[in-house]
Amino acid sequence: KGKSTASLTHDPSLSHVFLSWFQCSQEHRTAFNRYLLPAKIATLPLRKEVALIFFYNRLLFILFFFLNRWKNWWIRGILTLAMISMFFLIIYLGSFMLMLLVLSIQVKCYHEIITIGYRVYHSYDLPWFRSLSWYFLLCVNYFFYGETVADYFATFVQRREQLQFLIRYHRFISFALYLTGFCMFVLSLVKKHYRLQFYMFAWTHVTLLITVTQSHLVIQNLFEGMIWFLVPISSVICNDITAYIFGFFFGRTPLIKLSPKKTWEGFIGGFFSTVVFGFIFSYFLAQHQYFVCPVEYNSETNRFVTECEPSELFQMKKYSVPPLLQAVLGWETVNMYPFQMHSIALSTFASLIGPFGGFFASGFKRAFKIKDFADTIPGHGGIMDRFDCQYLMATFVHVYITSFIRGPNPSKLLKQLLILQPEQQLSVYKTLKSHLVEKGILQPSLRG
Repeated sequence: KGKSTASLTHDPSLSHVFLSWFQCSQEHRTAFNRYLLPAKIATLPLRKEVALIFFYNRLLFILFFFLNRWKNWWIRGILTLAMISMFFLIIYLGSFMLMLLVLSIQVKCYHEIITIGYRVYHSYDLPWFRSLSWYFLLCVNYFFYGETVADYFATFVQRREQLQFLIRYHRFISFALYLTGFCMFVLSLVKKHYRLQFYMFAWTHVTLLITVTQSHLVIQNLFEGMIWFLVPISSVICNDITAYIFGFFFGRTPLIKLSPKKTWEGFIGGFFSTVVFGFIFSYFLAQHQYFVCPVEYNSETNRFVTECEPSELFQMKKYSVPPLLQAVLGWETVNMYPFQMHSIALSTFASLIGPFGGFFASGFKRAFKIKDFADTIPGHGGIMDRFDCQYLMATFVHVYITSFIRGPNPSKLLKQLLILQPEQQLSVYKTLKSHLVEKGILQPSLRG
């Protein structure tokens, strides 16, 4: 910069300058290219040397550019395969290990979000912020997991008097624990920092809502049958991978300003790929009791069991193909599981609405000027960066099950009846028998 054409061409460090072209600013690159156009090179001394340097310069730039781009692709790809392999291993180990996995992910995501707040406000030396944040996490987990134990482990609790006390007064104990934390927060208020401390109090509670509440719904979905856990989670993972691949190779049109790397090509390609994947994946899972039966706790063996007579959702049925598709497919009827139709709804949500969880996380990170929530996974960022879409998915699946799938649960009802006092059980028995007689299911002669 600032040198004449002649001085540039006779500069002994010319090779070093041109070979470092790709490291220069855009202003410098423009200045260099102005002297390296083919029409100009012919008028310069040592034009062959300059042209050769220019050729290697551009070759090195292209090589470094694509190596850097593919390096990130390979890192993400290898670690993605490793995480998927570990996930399948945990599935093989059973439902309890999946619950532990959900709990571990919940704690790590909570830690990443709370750490961001601590980094932003640590200079103010707010008392008890991190201690109270973790205390509230323990309180909320105690409440939700206690509710789960009361619902699904009733027979196990009934055999232990200590647990009976905890379950009977579970909600009162949970409220008392939360109230203790609330009072500690009030006592920790410092003059001149009131507003900031209340910001952090709200920060903690919103983080609890995002992480703990959603992970509780994930576990509730798991108890309905492992297929309600695997298909939604796998659909989100499939959409994330295929959208990245389509965007990497074909992406041209930006999708949303919050995520500049997201493209319409990746979004649309991910949608169709996810729907096809969910439909096929559901077909294979629906054939096995291990995946379709509700997860129940067997108090005799002290183990989780997945044995049942599959419901109608997981029994093969014959469907008529719409007339418009008959000409294309050449089929009038098709055999499939009813659950495969539900998988289309799950996959559609995972690919069209699920990414908005990622956009929300992108906006959150931009607000605090950070690239990732953490650097736990090379090439991926933090755990929260990988599971930001899963939380929306968990809520949708839970609402979908309760709205369109779930009916009365005889097993759960029976567990609740066994907890009643003998007089209450006898009263329920007489009422039920009278009802069955009126319906004509039992003979009147069986009365008394």
